[in-house]
Amino acid sequence: MVISGITDTEEERIKESAAYVARRNLFATGEGVSVSKVAKSVSEEEHHEKKSRKVAVRESAERVALKKTLEDTQAFHKKLNQDKLLHPPEFVIKPRSHTIWEKQNVKFHCTVAGWPAPRVTWYKNNVPIDVQAHPGKYTIENRYGLHSLEISTCDFDDIAQYRASAMNVKGEISAYASLVVKRYKGEIDTSYLHAGTFSMPLSLGVTPHGFASRFEIKFIDKFEVTFGREGETMSLGCTVVISPDIKRFKPVIEWYRNGVLITPSKWVQMHWTGERASLTLTHANKEDEGLYTLRVVMGEYYEEYSGYVFVRDADAEIPGAPGAPLDVQCLDANKDYVIVSWKQPAVDGGNPILGYFIDRCEVGTTHWTQCNETPVKFARFPVTGLIEGRSYIFRVRAVNRAGVSLPSRVSEAVAALDPADRARLRSHPSAPWTGQIIVTEEEPAEGVIPGPPTDLQVIEATKNYVVLSWKPPGQRGHEGIMYFVEKCIAGTEDWQRVNTEIPVKSPRFAVFDLSEGKSYCFRVRCCNSAGIGEPSEATEATVVDDKLDIPKPPGRIMPTRNTDTSVVVTWTEPPDAKELVGYYIESSVVGSGHWEPCNNNPVKGTRFICHGLINGEKYIFRVRAVNAAGLSEFSQDSEPIEVQAAIAAPSPPYDITVLESVRDSMVLGWKQPKATGGTEITGYYVNYREVIGGVPGKWREANIKAISERAYRIENLKENMVYQFQVAAANLAGVGTPSLPSKPFKCEEWTIAVPGPPHDVTYTEVRKDSLVLLWKEPVYTGRSPIAGYYIDMKETEAKEEHWRSVNEKPLQKKFLKIAGLTEGVSYVFRVRATNQAGVGRPSDITDPVVAETRPGTKEVVVNVDDDGVISLNFECDQMSPNSKFVWSKNYEPIEDDSRLDIDSKGGKSKAVFKNLGEDDLGIYSCVVTDTDGVSSGYTIDEEGRHTLSSKHASIPLASELAVEILEKGEVRFWLQAEKLSGNAKANFVFNDKEIFNGEKYKMKVDQRTGLVEMIMDKLEDKDEGTYTFQLQDGKATNQSSLVLIGDVFKKLRDEAEFQRKEWHRKQGPHFVDQLGWEVTDDCNVMLKCKVANIKKETHIVWYKDDREIMVDEEHDFKDGVCTLLISEFSKKDTGIYEVILKDDRGKDVTKQPVSLSATDLKIQSTAEGIRLYSFVTYYVEDLRVGWVHNDTQIRFTDRVKTGVTGEQIWLQINEPTPQDKGKYTMELFDGKTGHKKTVDLSGQDTKVNYARFFSDRARVLGGLPDVVTIQEGKALNLSCTVWGDPTPEVSWLKNEKSFVSDANCILKFEAGKNVSFTISAVSTHDSGKYSLVVKNKYGTETSDVTVSVFIPEEEQENNNENKKTKA
Repeated sequence: MVISGITDTEEERIKESAAYVARRNLFATGEGVSVSKVAKSVSEEEHHEKKSRKVAVRESAERVALKKTLEDTQAFHKKLNQDKLLHPPEFVIKPRSHTIWEKQNVKFHCTVAGWPAPRVTWYKNNVPIDVQAHPGKYTIENRYGLHSLEISTCDFDDIAQYRASAMNVKGEISAYASLVVKRYKGEIDTSYLHAGTFSMPLSLGVTPHGFASRFEIKFIDKFEVTFGREGETMSLGCTVVISPDIKRFKPVIEWYRNGVLITPSKWVQMHWTGERASLTLTHANKEDEGLYTLRVVMGEYYEEYSGYVFVRDADAEIPGAPGAPLDVQCLDANKDYVIVSWKQPAVDGGNPILGYFIDRCEVGTTHWTQCNETPVKFARFPVTGLIEGRSYIFRVRAVNRAGVSLPSRVSEAVAALDPADRARLRSHPSAPWTGQIIVTEEEPAEGVIPGPPTDLQVIEATKNYVVLSWKPPGQRGHEGIMYFVEKCIAGTEDWQRVNTEIPVKSPRFAVFDLSEGKSYCFRVRCCNSAGIGEPSEATEATVVDDKLDIPKPPGRIMPTRNTDTSVVVTWTEPPDAKELVGYYIESSVVGSGHWEPCNNNPVKGTRFICHGLINGEKYIFRVRAVNAAGLSEFSQDSEPIEVQAAIAAPSPPYDITVLESVRDSMVLGWKQPKATGGTEITGYYVNYREVIGGVPGKWREANIKAISERAYRIENLKENMVYQFQVAAANLAGVGTPSLPSKPFKCEEWTIAVPGPPHDVTYTEVRKDSLVLLWKEPVYTGRSPIAGYYIDMKETEAKEEHWRSVNEKPLQKKFLKIAGLTEGVSYVFRVRATNQAGVGRPSDITDPVVAETRPGTKEVVVNVDDDGVISLNFECDQMSPNSKFVWSKNYEPIEDDSRLDIDSKGGKSKAVFKNLGEDDLGIYSCVVTDTDGVSSGYTIDEEGRHTLSSKHASIPLASELAVEILEKGEVRFWLQAEKLSGNAKANFVFNDKEIFNGEKYKMKVDQRTGLVEMIMDKLEDKDEGTYTFQLQDGKATNQSSLVLIGDVFKKLRDEAEFQRKEWHRKQGPHFVDQLGWEVTDDCNVMLKCKVANIKKETHIVWYKDDREIMVDEEHDFKDGVCTLLISEFSKKDTGIYEVILKDDRGKDVTKQPVSLSATDLKIQSTAEGIRLYSFVTYYVEDLRVGWVHNDTQIRFTDRVKTGVTGEQIWLQINEPTPQDKGKYTMELFDGKTGHKKTVDLSGQDTKVNYARFFSDRARVLGGLPDVVTIQEGKALNLSCTVWGDPTPEVSWLKNEKSFVSDANCILKFEAGKNVSFTISAVSTHDSGKYSLVVKNKYGTETSDVTVSVFIPEEEQENNNENKKTKA
């Protein structure tokens, strides 16, 4: 409600005062005038009527109200300006910029102070806003100093800079705010695509079209940390989403490596599709390693995303050789001289690097020349002898005892030019060729001998060389000059010229072949055609040694956790370090002794993130520094660190609710944060604020000290006041983000009779069909004590009406195991408390939980040891460093440790009962903290206690009583205990009677292995019955029985009898392999058997159908094999053959019937298809063979054929199809007997016998021609594709002989499918038949190609003439 008379501007206040004076004068005359808001006509204004009593009362009331209004107005303004002084305008709250979608409303607010009250005017792009000119578009309001401008239904016309100007007699002040209107996907108005259309604040991005917007740029499908190897092609990509999407406004895509902008080159390619940005390293090198950043620029606004790329060394050609150097650069290039620098590799191959070789190559050629004969250790080297005007590239190779590394990436090309000439060429490129040469003649000038060079100094000194630098002389004539360098040992005047043959052109020179450790002086002379000038002043004595020392090792190596696969390593810079290039970091798994480089490109700074580590492993780290002089020694190893994600502050708690409310306090409850930050929650902090008229106040702290429980009473609140609350959780990493403000709660006395809601409802021991629900009792119990609890459940996605009660009667306990869940279904639960007055309101529902038993879930296991000690054992393999085992009884913490000892080590925990009794009955649960709900429970009831108590006197058995037959037919009874002491004893019982060690029974107890056995020499009919072994070991006992009666006993007895006879048979001559037969290459039949344990007196006799066969020769038992050859085997030779082997120790007999028989049908994959075949003992002409497919006689065609090859009868199916699946039967009949052999090519066997033999067999898919005719000297290139699973082996034949790749013919087999055959220049010797053979375990296929090489007629005639001439 707006009170008339309370205004904020001087002008309105003056008008109001004038109106009051006019009314007062009017009321004083006793006359009343009725005025409406609509203009009256002149006649109506002149109309006068006499006042009635009712009108007089009304006017009197209005005078009183107006007087009170004026008093309130004066009091209000007096309050605003208590010091009664004038104040200039001041913005207490400035208007805020807005970004909105098209067709939305927006409202700017500001609050202005000052006296007199300032007048506020709103401007759009510095033009005053006329509300009357745009009815309904703008609404300007002023409420008690709060000024506002509302713009309705915004469009792109409203994009502008808005200004609120406040002015009074003391001055004027302005505040600015901008409005950006976004449009959903689509075209923008072309009228806004011209610069200068309107102005905007500098804080907003400005597009090239003059359109202002703060774009939202998101990166999805981002590249992560990437690992590669030298020589590989690596690609980084990222999908970019920009909103709003303005088609005519394209983003600028930029890539950076270690903060340096990358430009496209032969090494790096960049691509932008309009949605995805990608960068490709065509040939990765270690120089490419680093932090890659993708920057998307929209006008002046941009977003970035970064990821690290690691590039490892390529495999060395020589085992043990070092990695390649990197970052080869050319410095200080001159006419015939350049300094080449590089970085040392991180990998030395296991042997120290002895030095480096530098190679140069002239641009435009492919010939590389080694620049130094002996390796140099310093990572800079001066290369001399260059030809002026030519360009060169360089590379470097490292060498150790094992060999030379691969070469580095080549440097950028550098021209051998004077630096002044190079600068002049860059600034003034040469003019185009005009086709004219103008020659002028000049008088020859008299030659001038040049003066001495100046400013001679040693700019670099190493053990291998010294680099000199000087300036040309001022006196040198008009012609060019060159230089001679001289040296002498310090303290002498024995000067020697260094470059005696060729003077140098550059004012730089490297002097080699100096003696290490000696001091030298140097000087330089100039020369030209006029002669050699005077020498320069000599340098000071220079010692031939490295001026730059190898750095000392870094110190204080400190690893800290980062992610599951990375660790942050920090260190301190080595003391007195000079010209550091960077650092190499190495890591090693603790105890392995094997070190791996973490980076292959030296990193600058003293911090690096080592990626690619194994989660859960412990690592140590070391660092070495690098400069041009070499690599430092390794630092001391860091302390071990386990690779785990670093701890972080916890996420916010949630679901804040009121558990109890009284007049001046409230009890809050909330749920634990979903993310604990990798460590346990140490406490919670609660804030609250008042909410008056829907406007929230300032937050206040409810507790200064952290609270551990998830319920807290906030006191000293105001009755009937509305409050909001927020909770923040804390751990070792700090205090996390507070929760969102709760919904408003009114602080008032609860008077309801039913109890409040239970709280802290959680679940544990989640399995595929059950879980355990836990809760805490309500803080507010109502007017009577809690009588029990009801549990409700429903599926997560089900509607509210699907809540159902789990229990019909109220529960007294505060936990319940809920069974009967459906595996894979998500559920939610809630709990209600009840008392005499009824059931209270339910608790907050739990988070959804899926009924599932996760892989690796383990249960609590009970164990009773030899001493009768009972323990509960639980293991966990998912523990983090902060995880703990927490045991509880009936889901309450175990506080009485007089009955239970808990011992936890590593991933195992044991709860040991001191004396299991009735007081120990209950449910024992173990929860592992800081895991994903790892927990298990075990119930000990009266029956279970009795069972466990009885177990303590039991000897655990590894195996029960068993029986076996020994070699001589003896019977062995045995069992094995898990553990026996030296005092263990055994009693042996047969049919309830104890038996003892003697002639029939041999008994033994091995306490060391726990083996108890009894051996019987022979098993007789009277031995049928029950055998029992009784064990006693101190107080512990056990027994095991074995029943041998009926068929079980008879089978064992017969087996023992057979084994005994076999043993006796083998004591004399006997057959090892029984009589068999085979068909020889001459189609004869040979009977064969193998014998053993023979001597000279042993005889062998052959029989056929009980008739002895007379053998002409005495058998010599060579190799223990006896044979009988039957020539021209026929039907008359069929029969039963018998062999008897005998001597004084005994005899042995073996028999074998010889008649028509066939092996089982087998399957073979051939190049043409599938072959079914069987081998027969003999084949005669009148043998009839038939083939049946699915009970139908097969009709033979060109595709399906049958035949006989030797002893093999076969059926060939070419190019098989699905119709060929089914059962195949081969029928044989020789006039007397018949045989059938069957094989199945369908059903479950199809995959084995059909699909693989056909689909996966090796074959050539195509590509090779049958005949190739080619001219001599031409290149021949043949290629084709092969197939097979597994990948076939590929070989070549030439004229049916094996053929391999050589210098003339290159054979390739790539990607398991591409075969190529290349001859760079064919000759007549290459003519012939070539065969490609592909083979795998399912078949072989051959493809032939005939190559014919011809000589052109002209060449043939020339060759013939040459031959005649030679003749």
